[in-house]
Amino acid sequence: MALMLSLAITLITILFGGMLIWKHAWLPPAISTIAGPIDHQFTLTFIVCGLLFATAQVTVAYLVWSQRSKPQSERHHALHGSHTLEGTSILVATVLLVALSATSYQTWTRVHWTGPAPGALRIEVWGEQFAWYFRYPGPDDRFGPVHFNLMSDSTGNYLGLDRQRDPASRDDIVTATLGVPVDHPIELILRSKDVIHCFFVPELRLKQDLVPGMEIPIHFTATRTGRYEIVCGRLCGLGHYNMHATLAVMTEPQFKAWLLRMAAEQ
Repeated sequence: MALMLSLAITLITILFGGMLIWKHAWLPPAISTIAGPIDHQFTLTFIVCGLLFATAQVTVAYLVWSQRSKPQSERHHALHGSHTLEGTSILVATVLLVALSATSYQTWTRVHWTGPAPGALRIEVWGEQFAWYFRYPGPDDRFGPVHFNLMSDSTGNYLGLDRQRDPASRDDIVTATLGVPVDHPIELILRSKDVIHCFFVPELRLKQDLVPGMEIPIHFTATRTGRYEIVCGRLCGLGHYNMHATLAVMTEPQFKAWLLRMAAEQ
């Protein structure tokens, strides 16, 4: 019985490790310049934690197997273990986890605190239950003020713009698709109209909460054209499952033509 249990523990450990390593359970293809350090950190964390987990499981399997033929009284005594071994294990795990925290902090700093490259295209990202809206500044390169009392989905004024009285709002472009040019730095300003949402595009390796009352900037540079799904990564209500939009990464000429079409529809 002890042999079967130890073999089962070892087999389960191998199966779960294999499932995570299998390519279909891994991350989707990366399409941004910030993906490299994030993927490196993810892989490093996975390897270290995976080795710790596998070591612990194999140790349990060995202890179960090694105690199989001992009398009950000796098994009970063996459970007290070695304080030196326990202390060493805890110390090693603590050092590894602190080291991972330090390297992840460096990665986070490189991605979120360095700021966008000069000349970045600024785009506002608005989340509401249960839709996404994206606002681009017009030729004046300024966002017009937002009037919350004017927000009305029924009239199409999703962001509460007063185009008649606010000159800076007249050329603002509001879309339901996030279009960006490839190989061009982008700065997103995340805002929420109601509850906490989360902007998540796995291919960009970007996941950031939108908090009501706050403007949260994030930045990236897309390196591959295509269409990718934007989802809400935070449970935000009954319609959360349906809160998604499209990220369209285009060539520079395609993006300029697309933006002109969106401007004509305002």
